[in-house]
Amino acid sequence: MTTKTITVTPAVGTWVVRAGGAVLGESSRALELVEGDLPPVIYFPREDIGMAFLDATDHRTTCPLKGEASYFSIMSKSRTYENAAWSYEAPKDAVAGIKGHLAFYVQDGVAVEQV
Repeated sequence: MTTKTITVTPAVGTWVVRAGGAVLGESSRALELVEGDLPPVIYFPREDIGMAFLDATDHRTTCPLKGEASYFSIMSKSRTYENAAWSYEAPKDAVAGIKGHLAFYVQDGVAVEQV
């Protein structure tokens, strides 16, 4: 059995998240989380995101390495992206740095890009 490792480091440069063509947030203080051989995930500080575009949902998932994730839907002018953002409100110690941060599912209409 292989053990997955998780690293959380400052993301290089400035990152932006867009949904339905609108910018939800931009940050030069984002974090990059790498879990095993999965693609990196960018976590944005909550204060750098337009939280008015997000609506908390009842959806929850649990990761044995990170803890319980809470989800948000993104409301854009053209549509709602269900459970498209998540946050660990009380992450495990190994990833404590992502507390107060949000990550986004990249999908049709939702983009996370370095600018």
